[in-house]
Amino acid sequence: MLFEDFDLSDDLLDALYAMHFEECTPIQEQAIPVVLDRRDLIAIAQTGTGKTAAYLLPVIDLLAELPEADGFVNCIVMAPTRELAQQIERQMDGFSYYLPLSSIAVYGGTDGAGFARQQKGMKEGADVVIATPGRLQALLQMGGIDLSKVKYFVLDEADRMLDMGFHDDIMAIAKLLPTDRQTLLFSATMPPKIRKLAQSLLNNPVEVRIAPSRPVEKIKQSAIFCYEDDKQRILTDILKQRRGERVIVFAASKHGVRDLARDLRRTGIKAAEIHSDLDQQQREETIRGFRSGRIEVIVATDLLARGIDIDEVMLVVNYDVPREPEDYVHRVGRTARANADGEATTLVGPRDRRAFSRVESTLKIKIPAENRPASAARTSDDKKSRRNSTGASRNNKGGHHTTGAKQKRNNGGNRQARRPDNPGPGKSNSQQ
Repeated sequence: MLFEDFDLSDDLLDALYAMHFEECTPIQEQAIPVVLDRRDLIAIAQTGTGKTAAYLLPVIDLLAELPEADGFVNCIVMAPTRELAQQIERQMDGFSYYLPLSSIAVYGGTDGAGFARQQKGMKEGADVVIATPGRLQALLQMGGIDLSKVKYFVLDEADRMLDMGFHDDIMAIAKLLPTDRQTLLFSATMPPKIRKLAQSLLNNPVEVRIAPSRPVEKIKQSAIFCYEDDKQRILTDILKQRRGERVIVFAASKHGVRDLARDLRRTGIKAAEIHSDLDQQQREETIRGFRSGRIEVIVATDLLARGIDIDEVMLVVNYDVPREPEDYVHRVGRTARANADGEATTLVGPRDRRAFSRVESTLKIKIPAENRPASAARTSDDKKSRRNSTGASRNNKGGHHTTGAKQKRNNGGNRQARRPDNPGPGKSNSQQ
């Protein structure tokens, strides 16, 4: 479907043609008519599907019909990170090039003068304010900003904002907005917490869902099945073989990221970390060091999986399997960018098996996998454990006697525990 097939203004279409945008993506095709019809919207689509244009284009078209925003705000777009806010601002500037619309991006990581500029800009009024939740909340607390006329409220990457702890900020900001606003929620995933947020903010929304795409074919994917305790040893071996290359390692939690980055540095690997506890300046300094080669490996939470483009990342390692298949696509998509090739390896421990199977089944892919034997230390510990268990069993056998009738009752009571698919104490299905 072409953009000219929508009922968009000529000025907006001229800007699209100047940017060489002609054919819309599936999320744009489904979302734009809903927004133009002034309905609330829940859109589930991964990053890279064109979702920013899916809400900006119809909102810009509708804003052009409103009075100039003089001393008030017409639209708020909320995004989880400074990088995404800047990206949205650039697209807003391009799409609205031939229209008399104003916009401002407000985000953290600036000095006092930057904060003052953002505050002044919001007080003077803007058609579109693109903001990170924390900075917008800070500006609102200073007073003098009029949100009483906001017509459109957009939450971009809502799942990521909740993961970063912005739920209370979002709700506080929403309470300041008119109840008759149009609310658009975009998210890559739809866990229960997003469903609950949507129920509290949206009014009879239309839901649009775009199935997650597979990782690009240029990415060579693989998996390693191993014990959880052996993951760090395997990762270190991989990284030492890839010295001089840019590598991103994804872990499940910020605590895991901190510990893993520290342990890698102890082995001589130039590793740094990125997670939500770091401020914007610290994250940007890490990325600059990564681009310059001063840092070889970034260990990160899913904060780095979206909205940040770093060229020449040769390898992505999933230290923990992501809980959502969409997050797997985002993570491995950090490599093989700008027509380059890349690799992605996933370490699959016993507790990761179910999530890994869900990734394969949802994305309809089969990831080549290998089994790594346990480390020598683990093998030795297992042998000792088996010897101790055998010795204890022999001691118990020689030291206790039961009557035939009682022994028979005990055997009968344990019958289910001895079935092959129920191995009993000391064994697990994964060890059969």
